[in-house]
Amino acid sequence: MNNIKKAFENGKAFIAFITCGDPDLETTAAAVRAAVENGADLIELGIPFSDPTAEGPVIQGANLRALKGGITTDKIFAFVKELRRDVKAPMVFMTYVNVVFSYGAERFISTCREIGIDGLILPDLPFEEKEEFQPLCTEYGVDLISLIAPTSENRIAMIAREAEGFLYIVSSLGVTGTRTEIKTDLVSIIEVVRQTTDIPCAIGFGISTPEQARKMADISDGVIVGSAIIKLLEKYGRNAPEHIGAYVKSMKDAITY
Repeated sequence: MNNIKKAFENGKAFIAFITCGDPDLETTAAAVRAAVENGADLIELGIPFSDPTAEGPVIQGANLRALKGGITTDKIFAFVKELRRDVKAPMVFMTYVNVVFSYGAERFISTCREIGIDGLILPDLPFEEKEEFQPLCTEYGVDLISLIAPTSENRIAMIAREAEGFLYIVSSLGVTGTRTEIKTDLVSIIEVVRQTTDIPCAIGFGISTPEQARKMADISDGVIVGSAIIKLLEKYGRNAPEHIGAYVKSMKDAITY
């Protein structure tokens, strides 16, 4: 069975995003373990990039801190291999096309398979250009996860039809970051998805409170939280993992019903 599906088997999924190497890989490992122990069903690991166009200032800051600390793709691969000794939860990479290209697409994707990465999210990869990576992802059994944005409109069904792993529903226009209110008509987007595919869909961008998480879980199969977790890393540094654990528990409790 595809490992990503396991994240959605026991009710609504909580997906935690963590930037690798912010402030260092030891802290990233402790944060991942704390998140999984407290109910995270899937971990999205960010591979830092110098120009992360989809990210707001919080995750941009994490990218820059990690890069300044000397993080590299090879170090992240070695780190994940070690992490997989005891962390069994599904894990996906979130990064940018440039990172994969400069590493070498086949080398990158085959290494994902080797170290136990289940999927790949490339927010700057247009749906029409996914054939650049799709055959390699299929060959190595790594799900290429598609995003559906409020601007996708008449392309929603087309994207959903070819989806793998889970569908990442972008809640709002603009970049990542916590929001006080999410105004997009997500119900109608998810309705089209449901009519087209049985692949689970999770909502991300802007979710930070248990109340928001519950609202989003009511209409989808899971919620994705990044900036709120990165803020804890920024605030507490190496002491962040225990705070992340408590935060993840509060969010998972909110969507468990």
